[in-house]
Amino acid sequence: MPLLSVSNGCLAYGDVPLLDHVEFQIDPGERVALIGRNGTGKSSLLAAIAGLRPLDDGALWQTPDLRVTYVAQEPEFDAGASVFDAVVGGLGQQSRLLAAYHDLSHRLADMPEADRPSALDELARLQHELEAADAWQQNALAERVIAEFHLDSDACVDDLSGGQKKRVALARGLVSEPDVLLLDEPTNHLDIAAIDWLENLLLVRNVALLFITHDRCFLDRLATRIVELDRGHLSSYPGSFTKYQERKAQRLHEESLEQERADKLLAQEEVWIRKGVEARRTRAQFRVQRLDKLRADRAARRNQQGQVAMRVDAGESSGALVADLINVSKSYDGRKIIDDFSGRIMRGDRVGLIGPNGAGKTTMLRLILGQIEPDSGTVRRGTKQQVAYFDQFRTALDPEAPLHEVISPGSDYVDVGGHRTHVMSYLGDFLFSPQRARSPVKSLSGGERNRLLLARLFARPANILVLDEPTNDLDIDTLELLESLLQDYHGTILLVSHDRSFLDNVVTQVIAAEGDGQWREFVGGYSDWAAWHAAQQKTVQVKSVPAKTVAVSVAKAADAPASGARATKLSYKEQQELNELPGRIEALETEQTTLMEKINDPATYAADPAAAQTMGNRLAEIDELLLSLLERWEALEAKTGKR
Repeated sequence: MPLLSVSNGCLAYGDVPLLDHVEFQIDPGERVALIGRNGTGKSSLLAAIAGLRPLDDGALWQTPDLRVTYVAQEPEFDAGASVFDAVVGGLGQQSRLLAAYHDLSHRLADMPEADRPSALDELARLQHELEAADAWQQNALAERVIAEFHLDSDACVDDLSGGQKKRVALARGLVSEPDVLLLDEPTNHLDIAAIDWLENLLLVRNVALLFITHDRCFLDRLATRIVELDRGHLSSYPGSFTKYQERKAQRLHEESLEQERADKLLAQEEVWIRKGVEARRTRAQFRVQRLDKLRADRAARRNQQGQVAMRVDAGESSGALVADLINVSKSYDGRKIIDDFSGRIMRGDRVGLIGPNGAGKTTMLRLILGQIEPDSGTVRRGTKQQVAYFDQFRTALDPEAPLHEVISPGSDYVDVGGHRTHVMSYLGDFLFSPQRARSPVKSLSGGERNRLLLARLFARPANILVLDEPTNDLDIDTLELLESLLQDYHGTILLVSHDRSFLDNVVTQVIAAEGDGQWREFVGGYSDWAAWHAAQQKTVQVKSVPAKTVAVSVAKAADAPASGARATKLSYKEQQELNELPGRIEALETEQTTLMEKINDPATYAADPAAAQTMGNRLAEIDELLLSLLERWEALEAKTGKR
């Protein structure tokens, strides 16, 4: 039985149908990805399912008492709210009690002795109300989720970065314990580590998901079904994103053949009806009726949307050397961003800069380009450099200027690769109609602004392309086209992106932030670096296992492997580790159960709020430790041929 369904759903924006009599449902345990071109109405459908806007026609049905939570693409919070207040803000009446109790309990330790009795009385009153409202479980869950998201519960939301605000919004969505979680671009503003962590979190949560994303790795790992919104219609494809791409290509081919047959038949019938007397003599009224239907079908057909036509002029070649960084260091406000880094970038290199938000990727870019100078060390730069810079904050776009002025100020033409093109035709290549091209920048969506910025970037010759988060808000078709363009580009590319697929398909080397100002050069794409990094982490974990002398079960170690499996003899140290793992896991699970009992007890918060916060942090640590130990156990048993 479905959790919710849309029947005969219709929704329009002006005279453009976004939903054209669609049917949709989501079942328990499903993780459904909603994909489609920018502007097709994906967010509108999500908002309608969330109850934030009505359908123009059709019905939305939900099972009784269904809890649906919606996390918007750009979350909004009350000004001045703390992280805890924002997270519990979606719990209705309980949120006020929880926020008041949390605030007072955290202030209690610093109160003057004279004020403590009255504060304790107020705390007892709030505790009684929370018990009456059955809100203690939500309080414990809020503390735990905040710890899982590595957030400070007392921090002001206004002071957080975009990525931290997205974490707060996701935490708020999970605390409400929904049956269906609706996520609109959940990976926007998150770095790679945070995206990977979010994937793991959603995989183990027992909640049905309906999400919009253009992150293909996120899609492939999470989605159990792909639903595409295309020209007002929904098409469902069970399985991963990779399987969807194969079936989508086949469907488009079949659709093209069907349209060709319909057009050919229409042309034949048009010739027949114009024969006049002969047509009337045959008295084949059914053919006249069929012709009317063919005309109506042809008029109603909404052909596949056009594709962006990008091209870039690499201009004159730069010097062989782009930049040579020798023992470079850079600090801001006493914090070391880059510490004694050396590296060389040559003409034609395709370099990806990766690392968490705030690690200094943009600072590294500016050092390479000569926009800032290092505190120490030397940066040598090459000659004949023509740089085109894609800025993730879109500062180059004047919100009041019309699109054609952004592309070619004071001129009606652009010159790309030696071809003189009218600016309206050039904007048409980027799917902007002439009417849209005369509109101001401020009227564009996020995806359209990124497309405009790419159009502006490629309208000038450049032998060095600097792309700072170019993939934000771009739909999958445009992403794949941009990848193809960059693969054929003959200049130098410096790319900052959190899109793992995009990095793999474009770059040939990475410069990765490793923390504390340390950076490392690595040959290969993101997946190559990630595999190396994971191997390094496992090596560190294995070395950190205590070398205790324990009894080894020789009989168990000597058991024959399963049929067809190739066993590898474990080293003495690995066998010791394998024997210790069940006990370590059991100890952690026992500690986890004990902490859960304490943290769900209202008396814990009344007696020592700070200790309750510490317990929540420890529970988050235990979750991560258990996952790591279970993976290690599986890896060791796999070596023996038992898995």
